[in-house]
Amino acid sequence: MTPAARLQACIELLDEVLDTDRPADGVLSAYFRPRRYIGAGDRRSISDQVWRVLRHRARLGWSLGTDHPTGRLFIAANLVRGEGKNIDAIMGLYSGAKNGPGTLAAHEKRMIERVPTKDVATAPREVKLECPWWLLEKFDAAFGAEADNELGALDSEAALDLRVNTLKATRDDIVASLKADGRDPKPTPYSPLGVRLAARISLGDHAGFKDGMFEVQDEASQLCAQLVDAKPGMNVMDLCAGAGGKTLAMAATMQNKGRLIACDVSVGRLERSKLRLRRSGVHNATLRILEEKDKWVKRQAGTFDRVLVDAPCSGTGAWRRNPDARWHLKPENLESLRTTQDSVLEQGAPLVKLGGRLIYATCSLLPEENTQRVEAFLAGHPAFKPVPIAEVWASVLPTPCPTTENFLTLTPYRYGTDGFFVAVLERIS
Repeated sequence: MTPAARLQACIELLDEVLDTDRPADGVLSAYFRPRRYIGAGDRRSISDQVWRVLRHRARLGWSLGTDHPTGRLFIAANLVRGEGKNIDAIMGLYSGAKNGPGTLAAHEKRMIERVPTKDVATAPREVKLECPWWLLEKFDAAFGAEADNELGALDSEAALDLRVNTLKATRDDIVASLKADGRDPKPTPYSPLGVRLAARISLGDHAGFKDGMFEVQDEASQLCAQLVDAKPGMNVMDLCAGAGGKTLAMAATMQNKGRLIACDVSVGRLERSKLRLRRSGVHNATLRILEEKDKWVKRQAGTFDRVLVDAPCSGTGAWRRNPDARWHLKPENLESLRTTQDSVLEQGAPLVKLGGRLIYATCSLLPEENTQRVEAFLAGHPAFKPVPIAEVWASVLPTPCPTTENFLTLTPYRYGTDGFFVAVLERIS
């Protein structure tokens, strides 16, 4: 593709992302799928440019002087800010040539000329931190003086974390394999099963991935699955299993022994997990679609050693991977999510047997979705008590526990992981 054709593809993609509530990664996948003529190098170049714009969306819009830039304007502003191009070079790319962007209108040119004159250091705080103003106050409440650091870390690009599938390999096996491929893998500092690659690369065709020897999974998510402490022979439920990442991890800690039920309300998500389970050599997991007022769930009351509630949430902890998500979130979404979070906790609690554990997790950094939900649950359920995370950690993980609090909150700035929350609650009566 010519440079102009790549820019036009970026513009088309950005316009689609801006015009939908669908996650940007899904939009990109759907765009490239029928366009097989776009080579791997061009795809990477286009994707990188789109992700750079999404990470700097507020700053680019502020520099342009508009709250609603088009894909054309965003890309042009990014060429100025990110690549140092001048207006003449940009007009050369926006020339109306075949397969390239159309020529710039006079008002577009004026807006682009404004970009290099704007000092981002003088921008409003929510612009500099790429955070909607109404969420900024929530981060301030959660992190105080460290709020800017945490938001800055959320605006960075995440490393690529892999979880070793211990049913098929060891971490040393995977590290050696990746080094042989010319990669530079590092062990993750907290998860004993994690391998980190600094650069995000496609591993879909890697023999180790195809053979189920490792899965892509952020270290925080790995730790969550390990803190469930699902042992061989146990009866375990993953109540909001999604595409099965934690289901796979728990099956490995159970050594394929015992009963593992992966539930979700989405047929599509569970269907996607089937291939992953097969590839990973998991034999003890059963998939089940949950329906409203599901009688099967009621019949399972008091039978599970572990119930994981990886609750639907705002996803604020995953902004490094989904930078567009921050602009889709609205205050009313949070209200609805809190209701859902309380509901799934209520649904999971009766399933836990005496002495068993209910594990509540989110990939959110907002206390109203995390500690406040757990505290509200405990206030109404005296049959459960919190188990200090350090106690659980010491029993399942060889690495030092990063907190002395009852609950675990992982963050990108402090720990280099996605934002994640885990609470372990034990049934005592």
